[in-house]
Amino acid sequence: MTMYGLLMAAPALGLLVWAAVEDLRSRRIPNWLTFSLVLSGIAQSFTQSWPVTTWMSLAGFGVGFGLPLVLFILGALGGGDVKLLAGVGAWFGPIVVFQVFLLAAILGAIMVIGQALVQGRTRVLLRNTAVVAINLAHVRDVGLDHTKATGQSCRSVDRPLPYAVPVLTAMLILIARS
Repeated sequence: MTMYGLLMAAPALGLLVWAAVEDLRSRRIPNWLTFSLVLSGIAQSFTQSWPVTTWMSLAGFGVGFGLPLVLFILGALGGGDVKLLAGVGAWFGPIVVFQVFLLAAILGAIMVIGQALVQGRTRVLLRNTAVVAINLAHVRDVGLDHTKATGQSCRSVDRPLPYAVPVLTAMLILIARS
């Protein structure tokens, strides 16, 4: 990314840093922060100086909202996490938000595994992962409510993952690569 592009993306990156700090501290991302990210991303798309068009911004918002929505329904992510990724999509478009989603999933998995190793809960993590995977594979038989309840009862770490941290890290990796 050019210096000009980095300067243009600075408001989004600033809001992502703020979200990561809030998420680390309280495991919550304030609505005003996620809505600011969404609205500023859509507003930025109306300027001629930003490479993401309005249609790309709206498509990015949709992709960024839709991908984590499934995880929210299953109880794996919070509502703030869904809105955060929707804001990333509004700023950077559907392709980038898809890349951020995939990279954040990998980084998040590494963080959870590391946390389980530090807490001595690796065996619990593996067992719970197998239980959740089996329930997901048989969701037609056991029902969505049972699958969601199983996912929530199979927490392998003491505190939930601050999802804004892997999202910010993924965004920074993608910016550094471009």
